[in-house]
Amino acid sequence: MKFSPDRRAALLAVAGAVALSVAAPAAAQKKYGPGVSDTEIKLGQTMPYSGPASAYGTIGKLQLAYFKMINDSGGINGRKINLISLDDGYSPPKAVEQVRRLVEQDEVLALFNTLGTPSNTAIHKYVNAKKVPHLLLATGATKWNDPKNFPWTMGFNLSYQAEGAIYAKYLLKEKPNAKIAILYQNDDYGKDLLKGVKDGLGAKGAKMIVAEATYEVSDPTVDSQIVTLQGSGADTFINITTPKFAAQAIRKAYDSGWKPLHIVNNVGASVGSVLVPAGLDKSVGLLTLEYYKDPNDPQWKDDPAMLEWRAFMGRQYREGDPKDAANVYAYLAAQTMVQILKQCGNDLTRENVMKQAASIKSLKLPLLLPGMALNSSPTDFALVKQGQLARFTGTLWQGFGEVLSTSD
Repeated sequence: MKFSPDRRAALLAVAGAVALSVAAPAAAQKKYGPGVSDTEIKLGQTMPYSGPASAYGTIGKLQLAYFKMINDSGGINGRKINLISLDDGYSPPKAVEQVRRLVEQDEVLALFNTLGTPSNTAIHKYVNAKKVPHLLLATGATKWNDPKNFPWTMGFNLSYQAEGAIYAKYLLKEKPNAKIAILYQNDDYGKDLLKGVKDGLGAKGAKMIVAEATYEVSDPTVDSQIVTLQGSGADTFINITTPKFAAQAIRKAYDSGWKPLHIVNNVGASVGSVLVPAGLDKSVGLLTLEYYKDPNDPQWKDDPAMLEWRAFMGRQYREGDPKDAANVYAYLAAQTMVQILKQCGNDLTRENVMKQAASIKSLKLPLLLPGMALNSSPTDFALVKQGQLARFTGTLWQGFGEVLSTSD
């Protein structure tokens, strides 16, 4: 059948309009925020690659390697993750400077696993004012779970207050007449965990705590604080410190002949970056709280998730220490971020990133302790709510008792 030129032009115009109407919904399904294109998702973070908390730098290095592995296998829905990881030296002013660069110059979609309570405190109001997702913070400060006042910030770690409360309840049950000495970092991190201990002890706590000492991250050592605490006559020591100072405190307490029941908080309990420098023989009997599998524990030797993690370390992050539990933590945080991005589909706006982060339901990552899962909601941003006490044997952390929740 032949059409006149005018009729043919009319038909072509109709066909074009139909094609556009079909393509329009498909195109509309893609919603992009800053840092996103058909080929890329740009994330930002700050890490203490230098300074007093540089032992944590391995977290950022592992995550760069993990996202490279994801990218090499096709990325997230065809988009590659571009993680811009900058050094802040564990310095709040430097963190502010670097985050402003990430938000205003690099225009990242979201911030991911920025490390440290002081650094995150310094950027907290800024990123919420800018409405930038501030996700899976590498700090357990309780204030990150405040969706009403800070709807763009969500932590990752078990909260420090919950951790402190679990230690307190353990002591009330197992050592009710304990004389407790406490060393803590003089900032929001240290004070937050201290509050958890005191809240957990309740009215009796005033009598049980016989001494407290603080340190600044700029201090060269905590030796003098340990001597002071030892002199208090305490038979129980709660050590609320980051890796460098945790190692110093463990070593000094042992070398000075002080033999209290010694509890070291989770962030200062890595075998590789804390106990080895302190001396494994000087670390026997320490207690801590865990919420993910310890790579040094032989019970996980043939665990499929641990075998997969070790294979990753051997292929993608050979310079990383397989004894350092921080590398398991980093892997879990990266997996969680990938889950959030997958849930976003093609709606990669900042608003939907936060919506999906607040909609995690029973996410059972295999490297978490058995029986544990991650959960969040629009009114509860605390992803991790469980943990298990563990004792150091001289070679490994050995869990004991049941997995405890923050409501226990």
